[in-house]
Amino acid sequence: PLVTHHPCQREIRPSRLFATLAQKRAAVLRRIAEVHATGRPVLVGTRTIEDSRRLSEGLSAAGIAHRVLNATQLADEAEIVAQAGQRGQVTIATNMAGRGTDIALGPGVRELGGLYVVGTERHESARVDAQLAGRCARQGDPGTFEPWAAIEDAVVAAAWGPGVAARLLA
Repeated sequence: PLVTHHPCQREIRPSRLFATLAQKRAAVLRRIAEVHATGRPVLVGTRTIEDSRRLSEGLSAAGIAHRVLNATQLADEAEIVAQAGQRGQVTIATNMAGRGTDIALGPGVRELGGLYVVGTERHESARVDAQLAGRCARQGDPGTFEPWAAIEDAVVAAAWGPGVAARLLA
């Protein structure tokens, strides 16, 4: 019989919190480079198109080939997401662009630990954060989700009020 449910093998790493956006961005770039060096595919979720562009510039400066999916290339969206699970692939997706497209793991990726998903910022809705985490470790495959945040992030500032970073860092 066809098995339709497989035990989840998703590893959810503890949230990483940074004081400033600059610290968080530098750390995210380092993590992507570390994981990419192992051959594991990396999917990076960003909250805004501007964030995806800034991250893309940093990856380009570091010499890391990647693809960006930020709702500006709708014709290629499904294909870009479908390729996100291939060995060595780095994909940046804004606010869960590409929903509804399965990310199949390429040959040898399961043995590397599966898809590594980095959430660069919390979203206004916990549901969107959960959807991002759910992009890895599907159908019994292994995978990792690592959420990141900075006190200066828009969502954190909105929740804690203006000037939160200055008050907390004082």
